[in-house]
Amino acid sequence: MTDPRPRRVLFACAHNSIRSPMAAAIGNSLFAPDIEFSSVGVWPGDVNPFVMATLWEDGIDIGDHQPRSFADLEDNPCDLIISLTPEAQHHAIELTRQENCQAEYWPTQDPSLVHGSRETILASFREVKEFLRGKISDRLGTQE
Repeated sequence: MTDPRPRRVLFACAHNSIRSPMAAAIGNSLFAPDIEFSSVGVWPGDVNPFVMATLWEDGIDIGDHQPRSFADLEDNPCDLIISLTPEAQHHAIELTRQENCQAEYWPTQDPSLVHGSRETILASFREVKEFLRGKISDRLGTQE
């Protein structure tokens, strides 16, 4: 039986600084080397330190992540692009017109909008991390 799962998944968000690198790191931790995960943003920004702290709790290190934009993509970058923000979804739809890939939209809250104590902010990032882990597992199943 042929595996219907994509081989290359691209996550996209607004800045490639929180949601999409978090999703790609989670995906790679769950499915590498069978599925390759990467990420881009509409307007690349610096990686949020709370992303690094939250992922590090699970032993995932993204210290070498370099934010990229859609313009940085090479030909045929993915089989599936998953947008996590409305801005990224517009770019994803355009990409599907140019490349042979599918697009999905997973609206994902922006944990950087939460203010308060360090623990309150970390809790918001953890919530997004668990949301993404669940969505990725639901969409792709389990590692074989």
